[in-house]
Amino acid sequence: METQEKNQATLAEAVPMTMIQALRSGLDVMMERDDNVIVYGQDVGYFGGVFRVTEGLQTKYGKSRCFDAPISEGGIVGTAVGMGAYGLRPVVEIQFADYFYPAMDQIVSEAARLRHRSAGDFTAPITIRMPCGGGIYGGQTHSQSPEAIFTHVCGVRTVMPSNPYDAKGLLIASIENDDPVIFLEPKRIYNGPFDGHHDRPVVPWSKHAMGKVPEGYYTLPLDKAAVFRPGKAVTVLTYGTMVWVSECAARETGVDAEIIDLRTIWPLDLETVVASVKKTGRCVVVHEATGTGGFGAELAALVQQHCFYHLEAPIERVTGWDTPYPHAQEWAYFPGPERVGAALKRAVEA
Repeated sequence: METQEKNQATLAEAVPMTMIQALRSGLDVMMERDDNVIVYGQDVGYFGGVFRVTEGLQTKYGKSRCFDAPISEGGIVGTAVGMGAYGLRPVVEIQFADYFYPAMDQIVSEAARLRHRSAGDFTAPITIRMPCGGGIYGGQTHSQSPEAIFTHVCGVRTVMPSNPYDAKGLLIASIENDDPVIFLEPKRIYNGPFDGHHDRPVVPWSKHAMGKVPEGYYTLPLDKAAVFRPGKAVTVLTYGTMVWVSECAARETGVDAEIIDLRTIWPLDLETVVASVKKTGRCVVVHEATGTGGFGAELAALVQQHCFYHLEAPIERVTGWDTPYPHAQEWAYFPGPERVGAALKRAVEA
């Protein structure tokens, strides 16, 4: 209740922010509130990060609390685990999600297991920020969406916001959480919502209601989805950039879709998912990541398990293709509103 009151109290103080500014604000708030919060990674200190999320933090808090790290993802996460065990709350940045693989052993074998291995004597309260996803012509080495890999790891939480307001509230909650959190940031929507129409002008967050962000402290729960768009005809389960693509698809096709923004991919808010699918009787799962082994497969299995007798049509999946993200055919890979819209029509017409 106290947190809710604080959240409500700050809504009146909301100002326009991009997702980049909202994330920076979240880091700033937590670094000011807690001296144990430190921020580091490649180019994070002096340069302020490749996307400028940490700009100004080193100047404000000094080189001992916001600093650059060598190009060693395993070293970045490994030192964060040690710092967390000794009482700090590190927030580390992997410059692109595509680069996390050298740190996988530290994430899986150390961060995720520390609480269980020590019978609760030690924890790894670390937040690992990673810009993810395509739509920026980053090719196969700067466009990956690896969220499903992390959901398969017991002991870590996986978060992906779709707007500046959620981004700040979820980031603060992640920093305060005693478990390691993988915080994935869809870089295509850093500066504005993206509906999948790459040939249209970009709409900035300053012109959108979800671009209004309180300047102070507030949190959002790490286990609660949001009903992004109420509807009655079909449920869309999605997160990140695909929330906006799905909304565009529903609008352009005229399908009354209920869009569920998962926000926290794991732990999953199964209650909200099941309630929606039982209401609509139909389900479309949308994500940008590769289809085979993607988190959409887990969502489809859970919907089938919990909503089988309510389903009136096969569950549809719209995902990236089973190929590396192409340089030359960005929009053939990216699940745009046309592909999502076709799935919505198949679901309601079945």
